[in-house]
Amino acid sequence: MEAVRPNPIFYYELASPACYLAAERIMAELPVVPEWEPVLWEPAPHPDRASIERGACALGLQPVRWPDPWPPQARTAMLAATYAKRIGRAVAFSLAAFRQAFAGGRDLGDEDTVLIAAAACEMHPAAVLKGIAMRSVAGALDQASAGARAAGVIALPAIAVGGSVFHGEHAIEEAAAELER
Repeated sequence: MEAVRPNPIFYYELASPACYLAAERIMAELPVVPEWEPVLWEPAPHPDRASIERGACALGLQPVRWPDPWPPQARTAMLAATYAKRIGRAVAFSLAAFRQAFAGGRDLGDEDTVLIAAAACEMHPAAVLKGIAMRSVAGALDQASAGARAAGVIALPAIAVGGSVFHGEHAIEEAAAELER
């Protein structure tokens, strides 16, 4: 009988360019589908832009267009990601939002950017606006953020596998190796 693999959790913040690169790889590179958990995190005030741009190029992604202003104010987008998770669209919405921010250079704090990302995954704009205004959605985002810290997340992107948490640029490879054990 084959051992049951623990369900990995991918912790991410839409304002993080490193999370964007991880999000574009994670579904193909982990041996099991992770749970996507949006969390509020302080984005790096001065990310290594050249490294992020090289990473995007290596993945065959569109050239990075940096959102202005930097760092992005992503709370609205993160509330929408939390709402999207509730309705089974976390992955689709989050990838669309990442692409709006880092391939399109759009401001995640702009409600129109959030609604464009939502439309890309067939989320109705009125439902999204209602969802991001719900106290229960805000509470769920705050709980997820606190839960990530309690689980040992100290930096993003992060992937939790069982009792281990892998952070940063090599998190996917390390998590994949753990899952293969």
